[in-house]
Amino acid sequence: MVAADGAPDYAQRLGIQKDQVVQELGWDSDTDDDIRLDIEEASGSELLDEDTDEVVDVVLLWWRDDDGDLVDALMDAITPLAEDGVIWVLTPKTGQDGHVHPAEIAESAPTAGLMQTSSANLGAWIGSRLVQRKSKAAGRHS
Repeated sequence: MVAADGAPDYAQRLGIQKDQVVQELGWDSDTDDDIRLDIEEASGSELLDEDTDEVVDVVLLWWRDDDGDLVDALMDAITPLAEDGVIWVLTPKTGQDGHVHPAEIAESAPTAGLMQTSSANLGAWIGSRLVQRKSKAAGRHS
């Protein structure tokens, strides 16, 4: 384990800032507590679970190959998401148990109305950043 002052800044890599509301989906015994704790520290509050009825700025979706239908999971994740919110799909890296092929995320995102914008290296996990497509009304000029 790396000392706190030498630890990777996972929250910064994910763009998570103070006072952002972060919901966590798909937590299991294999999730990385260092990532979770860094996000809680950066945002200043605990991660919310799937039962929250708050509007959230960021959804952290831990996802593995055998977790089911990613499109369904993304559709559920969008429900509490703020209009300018972000979904981070965290998947085990290549060679790890539960590894998800990047193509699965690339194919699932548009079906759920999302676009993949970037990725982040998070230790044994890879984060894929998904955002909602902008509505046509938001793009109109008056």
